[in-house]
Amino acid sequence: MIKNLPFVLCLGILCSSLLLSGCSSLNPWTTKTSALDEVASLEDEAGADDDEADEEEDAESLTEPKDLDDYDKSVRLRKQWRSSAGEESNPILASLQPVILGEHIYTADFEGLVSAFTLADGDRVWRVELDSPLTGGVGAGAGLVLVGSSDGDVVALAADTGEERWRAELTSEVLAPPAAAADIVVVQTQDGKVHGLAATSGELVWRYASDIPVLTLRGTGAPVLVGKQVVLGFASGKVVALNSASGELLWETKLVTGEGKTELERMVDVNTPVLAGDIVYATSYQGKLGAISRGAGRELWAHKNSSYRAPSLGRGRLYVVDAEDKLFSFRASGGREVWVNEDLMRRKLTEPLALNDHVAVADIDGYLHILSSDDGQIVGRTKVDGDGVSVAMLRHQNNSEEGREEWIFVLDNSGDLTAYELEVEADK
Repeated sequence: MIKNLPFVLCLGILCSSLLLSGCSSLNPWTTKTSALDEVASLEDEAGADDDEADEEEDAESLTEPKDLDDYDKSVRLRKQWRSSAGEESNPILASLQPVILGEHIYTADFEGLVSAFTLADGDRVWRVELDSPLTGGVGAGAGLVLVGSSDGDVVALAADTGEERWRAELTSEVLAPPAAAADIVVVQTQDGKVHGLAATSGELVWRYASDIPVLTLRGTGAPVLVGKQVVLGFASGKVVALNSASGELLWETKLVTGEGKTELERMVDVNTPVLAGDIVYATSYQGKLGAISRGAGRELWAHKNSSYRAPSLGRGRLYVVDAEDKLFSFRASGGREVWVNEDLMRRKLTEPLALNDHVAVADIDGYLHILSSDDGQIVGRTKVDGDGVSVAMLRHQNNSEEGREEWIFVLDNSGDLTAYELEVEADK
């Protein structure tokens, strides 16, 4: 296997992208060419050369990030602290997102550095340098901080000290955060297998195998543990619930079936699900946004949608960034579309982050954007870092004597972790 390249494709080189071997995974950062097909090719014979140049310019405009427009500002992002969390991250390989556990936030970088910081002031509590290139994480639970490597190893560290508790060798590369609760750790690997490990020792308790297509996106959905269930999305378009103690299949639902003549057209990877009560929400690439009952796996509603990012849920609204970087808001009950914002198209947005009265996204140019949850209009913006932001952001709410403080944590591609407080301007 050729490792640490952006893509995997057994069928050959596609659209001049870098491809990796394995079961065939394609990086979602690659710009799709469908937009180019919409460019008009009308020419007149007298000015053919000029027209060709105009067409090339028009085609380029459909692939370049959309320029940022002016907006009416009603919120302010006040920087609270910034700390170095590791080495620079290539957007193509960025898969290591921070995680909050208690009063600390944990980060990891590709070189193997894992760190713990205090939420309040960004002071580093501990740091550990592992001897493995990390590609999956960060997960936290059961008193552990969990990361996975490109070699298929999972490493468990003590959340309070960073001391290594155990290390387990799995069947394939880990590209998503492990999940942990009570006495079980659950990890999905790139080969479509799900592993249940003992939280105390890392010993294998159970394993579940799922068939995967010839071609998939590079990455896997993270397991979501709730009660005695673990819910996962697969590259086959399925959403599955397993018994977290035994790995027994409880139900599976085909969220979407791949359609088309080529393997590329049939890619329908399901992202990390979001759970709220007895409902599972999930998105898929070239597929659907759907709601599924957690008890029986019955589809409740679905909309055609294409996304390679997990959705976000807040205050009865479901937020989705699609493959063209349009940001949608849907009612969680029933799935009715509330609004869509197209101001940030082709800016390679992060997963949306639901806030109290707003929703946040960051982009490849390093801007953090705040939108109103009511109408989707941009109401705040700040530049985080010139190298861009590629991984999911985190939210934390502090309740103090001064009132409710809403903080956003951003890990940028330069390796810096920044905390912002969201302030609503009083005169707006």
